[in-house]
Amino acid sequence: MARSGVTADGLTRAALELADEVGATAVTLSALARRFGVATPSLYAHVAGLDALRTRMAVAALREMADLARDAIGGRAGADALAALAGAYRDFARAHPGRYDASTFPVDPATAAGSAGPEHAAFVRAALRGFALGAEDQVHAVRLFGSLVAGFVALERAGAFGHSEPAPELSWERCLASLDALVRSWTPTPEEHP
Repeated sequence: MARSGVTADGLTRAALELADEVGATAVTLSALARRFGVATPSLYAHVAGLDALRTRMAVAALREMADLARDAIGGRAGADALAALAGAYRDFARAHPGRYDASTFPVDPATAAGSAGPEHAAFVRAALRGFALGAEDQVHAVRLFGSLVAGFVALERAGAFGHSEPAPELSWERCLASLDALVRSWTPTPEEHP
């Protein structure tokens, strides 16, 4: 019988809230037990351990991000869709830094395949439909998009842009415009590889 309202879903929600407060890697079972007013061992009736909790956190954070991303690109195409999607991820990282970090916790291949993770690549592919890219080039463009967003967000969160002008927002806009220009002028991958 669950004590103090402890459930696996409740632990996951509380872990994500705590992650936003103290950082995803600082979330521990003992800290969660204190939040619920229970002994740490009692949590093992709901999660197998910290790794299992982190998997649940990653899956939940990916789902939250996917819901926001879907809403962001709805009815948009091309550069507008790419900018809206990138903005949704950046906004999520700003509003929920712990959840954003939790979304990158490693999970096993089966869990990854069943999570919202594949939806994220599908959203980028949907935004890229207006560009003339073959299947392999789409994969490269999806990776480029992810790298640009993750890199910019990581540097911004670390305070790397806080000591110089112009404002980071202007750099963000230039990065997105450059991404659009790059994808529009993409050199197709040769059909045969060496």
